[in-house]
Amino acid sequence: MVSPERFSSLPEPVFPRLRNLLEPHAPGHADPITMTIGEPRHPMPPFVAKVLAGSVADLAFYPVNEGAPALLEAIAAWLQRRYGVTHSPDAILALNGTREGLFNAALALCPEAVRGARPVILMPNPFYQVYAAAALAAGAEPVFVPATAATGHLPDYAALPDDVLNRVALAYVCSPSNPQGAVAGADWWSDLLALADRYDFRILSDECYAEIWRTAPPHGGLEAVAAAGADPERVLVFHSLSKRSNMPGLRSGFVAGGARGIAAMRKLRAFAGAPLPGPVPAVSAAAWADEAHVIESRALYQAKFRAADAVFDGLQGFIAPEGGFFLWLPVPDGEAAAVRAWREAGVRVLPGAYLGRAVKGENPGSGYIRVALVAPLDEMQRGLIRLTDCLYG
Repeated sequence: MVSPERFSSLPEPVFPRLRNLLEPHAPGHADPITMTIGEPRHPMPPFVAKVLAGSVADLAFYPVNEGAPALLEAIAAWLQRRYGVTHSPDAILALNGTREGLFNAALALCPEAVRGARPVILMPNPFYQVYAAAALAAGAEPVFVPATAATGHLPDYAALPDDVLNRVALAYVCSPSNPQGAVAGADWWSDLLALADRYDFRILSDECYAEIWRTAPPHGGLEAVAAAGADPERVLVFHSLSKRSNMPGLRSGFVAGGARGIAAMRKLRAFAGAPLPGPVPAVSAAAWADEAHVIESRALYQAKFRAADAVFDGLQGFIAPEGGFFLWLPVPDGEAAAVRAWREAGVRVLPGAYLGRAVKGENPGSGYIRVALVAPLDEMQRGLIRLTDCLYG
């Protein structure tokens, strides 16, 4: 039986790969600490159980394809509060988490050819791995663009040659970035929009960490479009309640953008997708309407930023993240460091190379480990101190 080859270049998924690396070794501490997966562990909003109980009857009906009207209205109201933009609920699609939307956007919006050639989809390197899978599924060529210290840990798409830029259909961006925690400023956004206008491509802006920041709320794609007076079809933004509201198991997010782009995604959903089930829209609408739980959670992350700064003060190459909840720590070799941290300190971290892709023999993540700051503060501090003693002492 013949299998498709279009996904043959995808590596083994990140966390099975990590298990294969670490499970042959016993942890070097009686109290192992996991700092790998970006699964928030702060409290959920206090109203979740009540809203769930009050909407159980919705399980008796098929859910609305694009999202319940009350949910879309709550999202539009949040976009106005957060970014100062007026956005129609008709140009929003509720998602089963942002991963679904980031994947399906490529299927719905990437043409079969650009200027008579195979289309290109740009993505930062390292990156959230769904970007590459989406590009391959759409029949496009994924182009991995280094996001390193030299570029401020954000991709410099303008540095690509014309023969690549002339074939670009879509470009993924992530701010605050995963894994580095870099934040795209207003000038960066302005430059990217100008590039997208020049070469006529869409920007897919992954903003699921946008509510976790150190000193100032990050700029967003819709905000940048409004500031520049750009074509509203130029950018689609993706947001999630997994990080904002500490509900990764709810699988609830949204995509917002130009009316034509969202209509294409809604049409694909009608044929091949699954809308948010039962009570999920009710809980989601309540979460987007409430800011108190977000402010409380952000304060916990800001305390963790300060604690991490204190632990790694003076470490050469350490860059304090501006947003998100990961540390991107420099090491000679990410895999070797992850094994050593597990064997000697009982701390589970992720090799940075697992989030990147080798281009011309060089993987920009190979000299890093990613460390998630999701555990309670005291547990997180213990893990970071063990890491410094083990890897940097």
